Amino acid sequence: MSSSDSLNLVESFYTRIHREILDGVFAPGDLLLETVLCKRFGVSRTPIREALGRLAQDGYIERSTRGFRVRLRSPEEILDIYEARIALESTSAALAAERRTEFDLVRLTHLMDERRTAERPEFKRLNDQWHRALREAAHNTAIADLLGRLDSLLVIYAARGAAFSHSDPTVVEHDSILEAVRAGDAEAARAAMTVHLERMRDLRVESLARGTG
Repeated sequence: MSSSDSLNLVESFYTRIHREILDGVFAPGDLLLETVLCKRFGVSRTPIREALGRLAQDGYIERSTRGFRVRLRSPEEILDIYEARIALESTSAALAAERRTEFDLVRLTHLMDERRTAERPEFKRLNDQWHRALREAAHNTAIADLLGRLDSLLVIYAARGAAFSHSDPTVVEHDSILEAVRAGDAEAARAAMTVHLERMRDLRVESLARGTG
């Protein structure tokens, strides 16, 4: 096998295991054993070991006495991640107010309209799409890429068991952000995004403290 083939194999298993962590197949605290994964995927230990090493380096898993486990984060670590996300995403919202195109506004409005009548699991999917569309409206790929990584670090610690409701404050908060972006008011967009993410941060930490997130 050539070196490029080996790298492609490692990348493939990195992506596959990473996706399963984000999808909840492997929950926080679950063990990831090389021998089990090798048997499951039908490959030697080398690409699995290298993929797990990369996942550990990127902060998704950590070493344990028996191999690796999906990383358990403390409320303090969640706060650190949110501190970074709030700073970056509020800036992204401000940039969107200054740089958005008519196409960006049409897409953001369409996603908001779809979300108003959505049912689970479409509600969450549309929420995620709306945030990505807003980041794209900022036209800053560096910020968007960094926010994507923070999303990955947070997604397996999402609050569970929250009641589903079309009166969710998120809808109103997104409306406020979109109105500021449509008006070209960068500081209002920044402030509205900060309010929204601070509430989501508090929900996430509360859920983690209760042991439900």
